[in-house]
Amino acid sequence: MLFIGICGASGSGKSTLADALRERLGDERCQVLQQDAYYRDHSHLTFEQRVKLNYDEPGIFDHDLLLEDIQQLMRGGGITRKAYNFSEHRRDDKPDEIILPKDVLILEGIHCFHDKRLTDLMFLKLYMQVEPDICLLRRMERDIVERGRDVEGVREQYLNSVKPMFDRYIRNYIQDADVIVANGGKNARIVDILTGYVQDELSSK
Repeated sequence: MLFIGICGASGSGKSTLADALRERLGDERCQVLQQDAYYRDHSHLTFEQRVKLNYDEPGIFDHDLLLEDIQQLMRGGGITRKAYNFSEHRRDDKPDEIILPKDVLILEGIHCFHDKRLTDLMFLKLYMQVEPDICLLRRMERDIVERGRDVEGVREQYLNSVKPMFDRYIRNYIQDADVIVANGGKNARIVDILTGYVQDELSSK
């Protein structure tokens, strides 16, 4: 199995690139996991308390569980699907859905380079480099349309947690990358190059 990590700011096109690679490689050969599915479970807190948590800092993710699932897939075993309800700010796992290992596993997330135990397992590390104002606009559109947030809530979250965490952590992950991807996940040329590289590596194995 080839394990690929895609890191970068919220709204930088990580999911778009991951989905493009999966489409080119084929669903039968490529599996995508979102780090967002591995937010720690805070269901013991009230909704008002959950809303106030910082969802952009590294410790909000269950890195141990994510590592355990990645290792299980790399060993050839299946895992249960993890999920997160962004409207309710709580875990929403799917224990009846089993994810089986495929030739290529892609993990995308804002802090997927944070845990060295994970990065040491990665065959290829990609970092999305996109202008912050573009990321903000994309995040606002996603959070309002897909996650039921309002403009004021998105604005407060950006100022209080998104930008500070980007400046403190996420922008520095570029140092861990093997490849820096400019212009977001719709960069057709980089998709062609990465697909060819991965296919060549799979053929050699």
